[in-house]
Amino acid sequence: MKILTLNINSIRAHAESFLEILRKGEYDTIMVQELKVETANFPHNLFDEYGYNIKVFGQKSWNGVATFSKNSIEDVTMGLPTYPDVNARFLECVVDGRVRLINVYMPNGDTVDSPKFPYKLEWMRAFTDYIAQYINSPEPVIIGGDFNVAIEDRDIWRPKNYEGIAISAPQARDIMNQWIEQGWMDAWRTLHPDDVDYTWYGYRGRDTVANKQGLRLDYFLCNRAAWALVKNCEIDIAPRLADKPTDHCGLMIELKKE
Repeated sequence: MKILTLNINSIRAHAESFLEILRKGEYDTIMVQELKVETANFPHNLFDEYGYNIKVFGQKSWNGVATFSKNSIEDVTMGLPTYPDVNARFLECVVDGRVRLINVYMPNGDTVDSPKFPYKLEWMRAFTDYIAQYINSPEPVIIGGDFNVAIEDRDIWRPKNYEGIAISAPQARDIMNQWIEQGWMDAWRTLHPDDVDYTWYGYRGRDTVANKQGLRLDYFLCNRAAWALVKNCEIDIAPRLADKPTDHCGLMIELKKE
């Protein structure tokens, strides 16, 4: 099973590049963030012919998450159960009857002085409480999405540029490191311990991709049962190189057959 996570930065604005992913058919499941469309207005008609079941938790103009799967999608939860939130950032489900996926678009937080920053930390702490139940579960559980945290300085092309910015704030990094210490496996970093690579490249400036001016903001975290199934995890740069691209690369995780 191949699973992709991708911040699409508006499913309607970047529909054509997303359709190209569906046409290629490489991925069994796709976890999408930042839909920027209400659930009722999600453009299902664009995707009907590609054979995916789709669950959508949308929001007008902002946020929003969706999970596409060629296999069954069951036991769906929309919204982080431990944090009442008007924002659509969390979609949990079981795909193919064998893997529980938690699709997240975590708060950005802006700067550490912003009123948005406490919300980011509150959300992440509530998420910590929620996922504790799964770390030792015999059920394979994978958390994927845009975490809006660069967990180490090497995950930022120029760390000095991001001082005081929420994505590199020590408080946010500390929370993510708690997850790692509890046993969640950062799939890409574990399989690429010495690599420097990024999943986000901004639109501003000259060729940020070629100049490697990026951030690693997208992750797959696996509990112990899921980690036993992991075969590979790679950054898929193709969505960022499309004619009208999102500002994120995809991140792929491949699971072994049980």
